[in-house]
Amino acid sequence: MELDLADIRELAVQNGVDPEKLNSALEEALLLAYLKTPGAQQHARVVLDERAGTFTVWARKAIPQEPTEDNPHPAPLLGEEYDDTPHDFGRQAAMAARQIIRQVFRQAADEKVFGAFAGQKGKLISGIVQQDDEDDYNVHIRVGDVEALLPKREQVPGEHYRHGQRLRVYVVSVNRGLKGPEIVVSRSHPELVRLLFEREVPELTSGAVSIMAISREAGARSKVAVRANQNGVNPKGALIGPAGQRVRAVMDNLGGEKIDIVDWSKDPAKFVAAALSPAHATSVEVVSLKNETAIAFVPDSQLSLAIGKEGQNARLAAKLTGWKIGVESAEKHAAQLAQGETAHHDFSQR
Repeated sequence: MELDLADIRELAVQNGVDPEKLNSALEEALLLAYLKTPGAQQHARVVLDERAGTFTVWARKAIPQEPTEDNPHPAPLLGEEYDDTPHDFGRQAAMAARQIIRQVFRQAADEKVFGAFAGQKGKLISGIVQQDDEDDYNVHIRVGDVEALLPKREQVPGEHYRHGQRLRVYVVSVNRGLKGPEIVVSRSHPELVRLLFEREVPELTSGAVSIMAISREAGARSKVAVRANQNGVNPKGALIGPAGQRVRAVMDNLGGEKIDIVDWSKDPAKFVAAALSPAHATSVEVVSLKNETAIAFVPDSQLSLAIGKEGQNARLAAKLTGWKIGVESAEKHAAQLAQGETAHHDFSQR
């Protein structure tokens, strides 16, 4: 039976498909098509002849054997191979070939995409927002010839995504899904903040400055703890940039999300005090190193600033440091000390 193997082979090369792999898949597909024909032998194989552009179904008849006392259920003997290619097999063969070619090419394309994006996990990429009226849950992001998914859980509350909008996103995962490669991206991940700063701050890529910790409530506020790795470098100044240009560029990419940049310290008391920025803590008492709890004493005039709206500032400071932080009045604490009283402390949860 004729089959245009030369054209198929050329298509395979053009699509990056191993011709041998395609040949094996074609042989298997043609065999399955043959087995569905009336009178097909169960013991058969398909052989492609690339030069002639033909294929042949070689079959062997199963010859039943007489049962014996020692072998009541003997296996049949197989006869000599013979050409059992159906004469009216052309339409079925062509259909089977088309299906397997599409499948193999699709798998090759999927593998190409997966290979290209497998190394992008944990990185920043840019794409174009696509509308999909049939998918209200995910936002589709076109990245080159591929669509990534921005699920609801990775979206920023209150952030609206317009068709055609260019968006920078963080690649959360790259997996093989049922319908091909599945690329999941995020706008709410804390690492998005780090990678946006790395685009703007040369001192981060050179290693002169390091981001040590990030806490984020996406769409509202982030806190970034930094330290210098070289003498004479101002880490906060590096991230803020001349006239605030660098931090403003990151905030613009995040839709105006506020960002506090604070000094990291291995001294827990100093780090906790810095983490409560923009409030100024007059002192910090480490209650327990083991349980990582501390109390920050803040002037009455800055108590609401230290705690933040609905406790956000204190909550982000606790996430940034990894410590449970109690925020208390410095004046009240001083008065209690003067009177010899012991205060009851309320700690912010991580």
